[in-house]
Amino acid sequence: MPIEIVCKIKFAEEDAKPKEKEAGDEQSLLGAAPGAAAPRDLATFASTSTLHGLGRACGPGPRGLRRTLWALALFTSLAAFLYQAAGLARGYLSRPHLLAMDPAAPAPVSGFPAVTLCNINRFRHSALSDADIFHLANLTGLPPKDRDGHRAAGLRYPEPDMVDILNRTGHQLADMLKSCNFSGHRCSASNFSVVYTRYGKCYTFNADPQSSLPSRAGGMGSGLEIMLDIQQEEYLPIWRETNETSFEAGIRVQIHSQEEPPYIHQLGFGVSPGFQTFVSCQEQRLTYLPQPWGNCRAETEHRGPELQGYSAYSVSACRLRCEKEAVLQRCHCRMVHMPDSLGGGSEGPCFCPMPCNLTRYGKEISMVRIPNKGSARYLARKYNRNETYIRENFLVLDVFFEALTSEAVEQRAAYGLSALLGDLGGQMGLFIGASILTLLEILDYIYEVSWDRLKRVWRRPKTPLRASTGGISTLGLQELKEQSPCPSRGRAEVGGASNLLPNHHHPHGPPGGLFEDFAC
Repeated sequence: MPIEIVCKIKFAEEDAKPKEKEAGDEQSLLGAAPGAAAPRDLATFASTSTLHGLGRACGPGPRGLRRTLWALALFTSLAAFLYQAAGLARGYLSRPHLLAMDPAAPAPVSGFPAVTLCNINRFRHSALSDADIFHLANLTGLPPKDRDGHRAAGLRYPEPDMVDILNRTGHQLADMLKSCNFSGHRCSASNFSVVYTRYGKCYTFNADPQSSLPSRAGGMGSGLEIMLDIQQEEYLPIWRETNETSFEAGIRVQIHSQEEPPYIHQLGFGVSPGFQTFVSCQEQRLTYLPQPWGNCRAETEHRGPELQGYSAYSVSACRLRCEKEAVLQRCHCRMVHMPDSLGGGSEGPCFCPMPCNLTRYGKEISMVRIPNKGSARYLARKYNRNETYIRENFLVLDVFFEALTSEAVEQRAAYGLSALLGDLGGQMGLFIGASILTLLEILDYIYEVSWDRLKRVWRRPKTPLRASTGGISTLGLQELKEQSPCPSRGRAEVGGASNLLPNHHHPHGPPGGLFEDFAC
């Protein structure tokens, strides 16, 4: 009968492998898994996690109704926390802010503000020439004709100089100003600077920011007090209405800082003749938030070119620049009160953000009628006018500080990052009993599982080119005889030279050649 011989054969290799690899291959053949410890499963992680309810819902133990209820409670709490967290995040991203006033720590005022005043009537009727009436027909509404009655079709005049017209025909402060006092000291028209606005030729007191006048005390008598004659007899007659026609009599006044130009046609207030107007001021220093809470313009921020014609940025200067650019696009010219830089206009809407640091003056206005009967007679004799003229043309303006302190109004973030983190921590502790360290535990477990799977992919064994270094092989006797390089015993005896080892020769073996020598 055929006999199978079981041999353990070790094949030679061209390249020697590390001993640890050989041991690993041998262990794998026997079914053992070597290497580093396997990552924790979910049940093991859940039993040691600090997340409340996770151990009872996913930990080791039998499954049943109790575990199902714990899992339902865990997911419900997690959903409630995510809903609350989303609401908190939306509230934070909306960037809410509030204005906070701190009257407990007032600061001293920086100085007396600039006071700009304009007569509501732009042009004195007696000062207009025929050429002026011709060129100003669209503004005044007066019919363009000369002294002899010639109409516009037959009139020819040179190109107008608007600066010259305004200087000649505007109300002169030396004629309007009857008395002036500042902090108990007399002042005059020389203390005012000429400025051009939509009302024509105007005048600004304390306009120079380099030599701003200080205010030594608060209350009436400690500021600027002036008496003006508005000269109603010089007001233009109304021939027809235009966009610039005015029915009022009096002056327009704006109180502003020295760094910003007057924007009196929108920000000024009116003062009527026949009254003494008291203006009590309060300096306010406003601080606004930049992006993303607000849209203020920081001092160190340069959004586009600087405002040409102005020393500093202000909303009034920006608006005047926008008006100038709109006029430039329409007629390639500018009005007198606009900045004198004739650059190209910008396309699109004009945006003037608020500066992040702004000085503003709050006002409280009150008035009394003047003059009384006794003072009317005195003023009429003093200025060689009648009492009716005094009542219809004279006014007194008194501008003063209520107190020599300024209010600090600051825009603050209503909901900051620290408040968001505190609310998130409270909601997290209330619903799932977690903290930042709990989140780190979960992230660490995810990293552990992911890294283990990546290592399995990277270390997947390749198909070897040669047989394993150790193993069990089963050979049949016939295969062994065919593969053996050793000659048979009969051939060896015939040849007279035996290559068999002595111990492998069995002369008394069973007949039929059942046992053959196979080792060389």
